[in-house]
This record gives sequence, structure tokens and C-alpha cells, in this order.
Amino acid sequence: MNREQGLALLESARIVAIVRGVKEEHILGVAEALLDGGIPVMEVTLNTEGALGMISRLQETFGDRMYIGAGTVLDVEDARAAIEAGASYLVTPNTDENVIRYAAARDIPIFPGAMTPTEVVRAWKNGASAIKIFPGASLGIGYIKELMGPLSHIPMMAVGGVTEENIGEFIKLGCYGVGIGGSLINLKEIEAGNYGWVRDKAARLAAGVRGAETR
Repeated sequence: MNREQGLALLESARIVAIVRGVKEEHILGVAEALLDGGIPVMEVTLNTEGALGMISRLQETFGDRMYIGAGTVLDVEDARAAIEAGASYLVTPNTDENVIRYAAARDIPIFPGAMTPTEVVRAWKNGASAIKIFPGASLGIGYIKELMGPLSHIPMMAVGGVTEENIGEFIKLGCYGVGIGGSLINLKEIEAGNYGWVRDKAARLAAGVRGAETR
């Protein structure tokens, strides 16, 4: 999947599944469940054991149907390794201008984490594709709304604290997308092989996006 196709998929789905702590033996089952549930965009965090190998396997198996990226990219070395493994986009928890410029120079979409207006603007000016407002659970939807006032020209993603109950609020607010981790990638259910749980949760979240877009 090329850059334009991947970004179009993200802009349609509006949800990035954050996969952290999943064992390699379960990764394809998780991906299938997400896809079946209507979430074709996922990132594997680099602090997951075997993350680079999982990204490669995911690209081989689902690369034509899913947008596969790497999360928790902390430095240029992480970025280089992730891209070499096949990551189509990068996500960081912080604002590191070197990492942003490295990805932008290679035409790899990057969604850096930022909290303050200064970080948001700095990340955007250095080539970010959209800004991940983090930690969203602590800051809340009101904070993102305030940021969007003077910075409405910068696409923002909410990460942390997004649920079935409030996902529509983030979409109606104008968020470029949302990132959802543990509440969707339930490690206990996955370990038990209950991929249907992930599929059903994904379907409800995807329905929440569609409902917000049609109102």
C-alpha cells in the first residue's frame, strides 16, 4: 500500500489501533480481527518484544489491505529500523525534531506526540503529517478543543481516553483521527485466543465514527 492509499485509509477509518505487548504468535489474528471489525490501521509499538519482525509479517500478509506503522519511535535509530522493517508510517510519544525531519525527508508520514501549543506548532513546521495530542486521557477533550481554536489549520489526533462512549465527540470536534490502545487490544482476551472480542470491539468503535460523521 503506497503513501496516498494509506493516508486515505486512515482518513476514512479515523482510528489507529495501538498494538502494545501482543505476542508474535497472536499478531496476525489480531490484525485479522481489527480488519474484520472495520479498523484497517494499526501501529505496533517498538517497546513490544519482536515488534520489527511483526511489522514485517504484517506487511507481507496484510500490506495490501491494512496501513501498518510503528509506534513508540523515540529516536532516529528507531525510525530507521522501523522503516527498514516495512513500517508505512511512524508514531512518537514526544516531539523530536530530528525524527520528524528524518521521516519527512523519506516521505514517510509521521504523527509525533505533543502536548503544548509550542510543541504542536514545532512538530507541524518540521514536517509532521498530523499531531498526536498526548496524553489525551489526562488532558481531556476540552483541552484539545482549546488547542484547535488558534491552531485549527493543524490536524490533530486524540490518543488516550478514547472510548466507545466518547469517540463520536472527538470526531465531531474535528479530530483528524484517534488512537486506541489497551481498551481495544485487550491482552487477556488475545492471550486466550478470543479474537472475536477484538473484532466486536473494533466494530463498535468504527460504528461510533460513522455515527458521528452522519450527524
